[in-house]
Amino acid sequence: MTRTWILPVLLVLCGSVFAAGRVLSGSPGEAAALLLGFVLLAGVTSPLVFPRSIGALEAQRRSAVDGHPIVYWRPGCTYCLRLRVRLGPSARRLHWVDIWRDPEGAAVVRAANDGNETVPTVVVAGRPHTNPEPGWVREQLRPSA
Repeated sequence: MTRTWILPVLLVLCGSVFAAGRVLSGSPGEAAALLLGFVLLAGVTSPLVFPRSIGALEAQRRSAVDGHPIVYWRPGCTYCLRLRVRLGPSARRLHWVDIWRDPEGAAVVRAANDGNETVPTVVVAGRPHTNPEPGWVREQLRPSA
């Protein structure tokens, strides 16, 4: 769990150091803007912008019931963030598995990607898709006619 927060914490700490330097050089306005930028970047790279993660086994069970895709992701991944942002509110309809918190999820991703933990890996109807287009993932949420 601590690994998921390393990057956001480092960003806040670095921002604080840079902002302190700007304050000491007599630019408090610049310091505030700099610190705000680092805090926003830390928020975007944190797990907070993603729907609540569940375990891989629970995600597989839920997906079997409702047919919604499973997204295997990890904090700090820009491709995962891109997928999350471009899906908008519909992202909450998917089942999200943080591979850094769930060893079974990491194993699923490695099995689908030749031993690599390449994310996002989206599983639709039992078939893995590595880094798919957000529009395609959104289409998988539409009910079949």
